[in-house]
Amino acid sequence: MALSLASISKGRALKAPRIVLLGVEKIGKSTFAGGAENPVFIPIKGEEGIDDLDVAKFPTARSYADVLEAIRVLYQEEHDHKTVVIDSASTLERLVWEQTCANAGVPSIERVGGGFGKGYVEALKLWQELMDGLDALREERGMATIIIGHVKVKVFNDPLADPYDTYLFDVQEKASNALFRWADSILFANVKTIVNKQDAGFNKKASRATSTNERKIYTQKRPAHPGGGRGAYGQLPYEIPMNWQEFMAEVTKASQAAPAA
Repeated sequence: MALSLASISKGRALKAPRIVLLGVEKIGKSTFAGGAENPVFIPIKGEEGIDDLDVAKFPTARSYADVLEAIRVLYQEEHDHKTVVIDSASTLERLVWEQTCANAGVPSIERVGGGFGKGYVEALKLWQELMDGLDALREERGMATIIIGHVKVKVFNDPLADPYDTYLFDVQEKASNALFRWADSILFANVKTIVNKQDAGFNKKASRATSTNERKIYTQKRPAHPGGGRGAYGQLPYEIPMNWQEFMAEVTKASQAAPAA
């Protein structure tokens, strides 16, 4: 690519977002993603979240190659879809590992490259290939991406505080870190919980958590869950009703706001 001073540009641009959407079971992650602009789903073997949704979808992907083929079709063929949804990363990881093992000619991810975690490093190459394909859809076709993921609960040993439970992305840590770095927005979906402090006697307070029926999207990281974003996605309110139109309304407001001095 030939460059010159004339190729330099200036100004902010809000590109189609790359979103990692995490959440607890049955919270409505697929329904939320189905509200995006003209979405098409790539369902992964083991997921049934869109069976009852009236959305465009590819046949269920049963191999890593099937997922890449769906991305290739979206890249090469004419269509009017504006969002591609992968449902979900947690089940896709099994296909990534299967392909990694097939490439190495071994039966287990733990035996790739002789073991010692080398299989997870090799698997990252396939995750990167996937992200490159999604980036091509973004750059050439203007398509947004939503990668849905499940969560698991794990005790976090904070060196500056007492240990506490936290929700984590339910994929291997190296893959989680790579997807988080790639994403423009990391969202966490859950039912809103209200914590009340009550007198427990002897000058002590006890915390009591009460769940509501309000489903929320949380846009920022907290000790209890992941979150975060770059650009306008890093300036969103912490808590947004779990509705795509309301989420995008907040994105528009954040993108139009003047940058902080």
